[in-house]
Amino acid sequence: MERQRARELFAAARRITALTGAGVSTASGIPDFRGPNGVWTRNPAAQRLSDIDSYVFDPQVRELAWRSRAEHPAWHAEPNAAHRAFVDLDRAGRLGALLTQNIDELHQRAGLDRDRVLELHGTMFKVVCLSCGAVTSMRSALRRVADGEPDPSCLECGGILKSATISFGQALDAEVLRRAQRAALDCDLFLAAGTSLTVHPAAGLAELAVRAGAELVICNAEPTPYDEVAAAVLRGPLVEVLPELVAVPLNESAPPLRTWGDPSTWD
Repeated sequence: MERQRARELFAAARRITALTGAGVSTASGIPDFRGPNGVWTRNPAAQRLSDIDSYVFDPQVRELAWRSRAEHPAWHAEPNAAHRAFVDLDRAGRLGALLTQNIDELHQRAGLDRDRVLELHGTMFKVVCLSCGAVTSMRSALRRVADGEPDPSCLECGGILKSATISFGQALDAEVLRRAQRAALDCDLFLAAGTSLTVHPAAGLAELAVRAGAELVICNAEPTPYDEVAAAVLRGPLVEVLPELVAVPLNESAPPLRTWGDPSTWD
């Protein structure tokens, strides 16, 4: 019943905005955080590595974080069928934007145009200085770690280096968030895939889309706080569910697109 409803919604959707989370990449060998086998489920202490205050004030946390970055499975992961489904949706001309909480760049590696992807929580493949803002590559920083620097500092100012990702306690990039909000307002269907919808402000984009009149489809293994407001909720494996939904052709008799993101609809 839910799957048929989701197919009907996809058939009627002319512009789809997607929000993806860790669940999209689990089939590529990258564990999620809150699932039954998630990183934080198995080791709650690991969450300190994603807390900005712990990172800044505890050198041991930073050293652990650098070792964790070097061992991250994203270095060897390959895009899966869920990532490729969004590429197909884009090629069909129906993907307005892809908003992702993931930092692994697998959407881009699958072939999605980088301009189409909004990385809400940044990328693990760059490093930023928390003092002067200098940005360098993660590979260069990890080479320094391998050469004996357990906590490499900024070569420009000596400040603390951190992956170019958003930690708990840090604000999202204002421009990225603004563009994501606009995308949530400018769609007739909002698809949340592989995300627990518990981390804000990213999770709030689903509610924003619904308030603007878009239908909400959620594809996630575990229940989310937004299941009750969704038009359809699917629990199947994303590598199966997403390609099936994306393959649903547009019903050309569907009503013309009208969204809050379109100034012509403003009264």
